Amino acid sequence: MNRVGFGYDVHRLVEGRKLILGGVEIPHTHGLLGHSDADVLTHAIMDSLLGAAALGDIGELFPDDDPKFKDANSLELLIFVAELLRENRFYICNIDGTIVAQRPKLAPYREQMRQNFSRILNLPINRVSVKATTEERLGFTGTGKGIAAYAVCCLERN
Repeated sequence: MNRVGFGYDVHRLVEGRKLILGGVEIPHTHGLLGHSDADVLTHAIMDSLLGAAALGDIGELFPDDDPKFKDANSLELLIFVAELLRENRFYICNIDGTIVAQRPKLAPYREQMRQNFSRILNLPINRVSVKATTEERLGFTGTGKGIAAYAVCCLERN
């Protein structure tokens, strides 16, 4: 039986933080504010996977009031999610993520993001999609106040 999951995350852009998306540090004047590294794309992907498996969400597994997750690397959290899926006999068919940001331009970094997810989730690269779009200067992402990400996935149960 196939199961579909959806994830969404958003964080505010602030000075003095690194911008991490899909586990890639991207040169920019601002970074995302959050308890962990605030990697919205990885967070959205984790929530889509957890949702498809009905195993909760990242707020439950990695609460923002727990000091052990302060400045956590989201790719390391994704490793935990991948192990949880395996323990529950779920197989990832594919993932598809979209980053919504006016700037910086993300095309030069998309392939490394895909490779990160492919490696951690043990998926062939052709089952991992990462896209980026703008909102044509509309809303909080369009005015540069934040970055959002959406993700969907398909799981099968072994």
